[in-house]
Amino acid sequence: MSTPIAQTTQPDGRVELADGADLSDTRFANEDLRPVPVARRRWTTYNFLALWVGMAHNIPSWTLASGLVALGMDWKQAVLTIALANLIVLCPMILTGHAGTKYGIPFPVFARASFGLRGANLPAMIRAAVACAWFGIQTWIGGEGIFLLAGKLLGHGWQTAAEIGGHPWTQWLSFLIFWVIQMAIIARGMETLRRFENWAAPVVIVGALALLAWITAKAGGLGPLLDQPSKLGWGSEFWQVFFPALMGMIGFWSTLALNIPDFTRFGGSQRAQIRGQALGLPTTMTLFALLSVLVTSGSQAVYGEAIWDPIALAAKMDSTAGILFALFIVLVATLSVNIAANVVSPAYDLANLLPRLVNFRTGALVTGVIGILIFPWKLIEDPQIYIFTWLGVVGGLLGTVAGILIADYWLLRRTTLDLAELYLPGGRYWYVGGWNWRAVTALLVGGILAVGGSYGGPFPTDGLIPFLQPLADYGWAVGFASAMLLYVLLNAGTRRTAR
Repeated sequence: MSTPIAQTTQPDGRVELADGADLSDTRFANEDLRPVPVARRRWTTYNFLALWVGMAHNIPSWTLASGLVALGMDWKQAVLTIALANLIVLCPMILTGHAGTKYGIPFPVFARASFGLRGANLPAMIRAAVACAWFGIQTWIGGEGIFLLAGKLLGHGWQTAAEIGGHPWTQWLSFLIFWVIQMAIIARGMETLRRFENWAAPVVIVGALALLAWITAKAGGLGPLLDQPSKLGWGSEFWQVFFPALMGMIGFWSTLALNIPDFTRFGGSQRAQIRGQALGLPTTMTLFALLSVLVTSGSQAVYGEAIWDPIALAAKMDSTAGILFALFIVLVATLSVNIAANVVSPAYDLANLLPRLVNFRTGALVTGVIGILIFPWKLIEDPQIYIFTWLGVVGGLLGTVAGILIADYWLLRRTTLDLAELYLPGGRYWYVGGWNWRAVTALLVGGILAVGGSYGGPFPTDGLIPFLQPLADYGWAVGFASAMLLYVLLNAGTRRTAR
């Protein structure tokens, strides 16, 4: 058994290791995984607000409403679905974020309390795999922005260059350029990210409002899309689409509901992270969805078709200055979400897997490489597959992990952890060989219930496991609730309320 290491608790409840604490076991600790000292936890309400504004204002967020309208909703139903989803996902976001601010630990270290020092790699790798895929998607979209808008400036030859793998070589070059820019920023660390998000957030808002002003002036109003009725009505047809769409919208940010401790570990107080997230996530996503509807409605009036892609819309500008401004906004918007949401988490997750060999920067580079290898351009071709299959399945799996983390931290331990023993083999979080079988069992059962019935797209029409198909439309909720309940039941009778 290791020698206990003292920890100190600040008057505001935040905990840190005592001076001189030795976490030298490189199997479970390195500089990026160790708890952030209280003196370095300086993020304010504005920092968290800016983080969410920067992450929410991106191209996939903009086109979420379009995916729902394509499925038959009117704009009011689409915005309502997005608003409700983000209010729901905010709850686990704040609950898991609490541990980061209180103990200064990233997500994979937090997961050690429930899964064990080695078992934590299981949820961490699930989260990392999802982030790598999202990183690739966002990088492809950012590269597409460079490709389309640069084509307006450089002439016809840029967009009609010789094709490689079904796309012009200039588009692949744009993809690579955007990839390199992101790697350069993240290599400078989390403090650089915080400063980048602080100024990126207002810049992107200004850009979105400028696009609205431009299209409104050009259309002479807000356009006809706002008057189009729902193809689904408010009856049974609507509800059949609403619930799987709601789960998909929750799935959009279910990734951050797990690894938000990667950011809240730098929080100056619990109030800062709670207020910053509550002000930043649901309001921003809802307003951004509404903004996308208004702009698209104007595009329908001007061009005779609804142009949901803001890059394609900006490419119709005649002004060189306008195109350059639009290109700048697209780059900033995509950078702000991709680096924060999709590079930080797998960088920590991969560092947790091999602390001796992988640090934050190395993990970020590996993430970038994997993001290319998963062929992101294939994942976003079909809105049906994108919302129901990709977002739905991802949400189901990640909801399962969130249910276990919240049950362990809030219901069983009442937010009390032994900080040092999260890094020490043989202690209270070692369980059996570093694995907690209860958490693994809850994850497997909850995951099967959540996604076992997946159907449509690449899955059989009657579901992977046919009798579970009725649950597939509620994947995130099923995974979250079933894993939480099973984990609590498996721990009934054990003395685990104290640490």
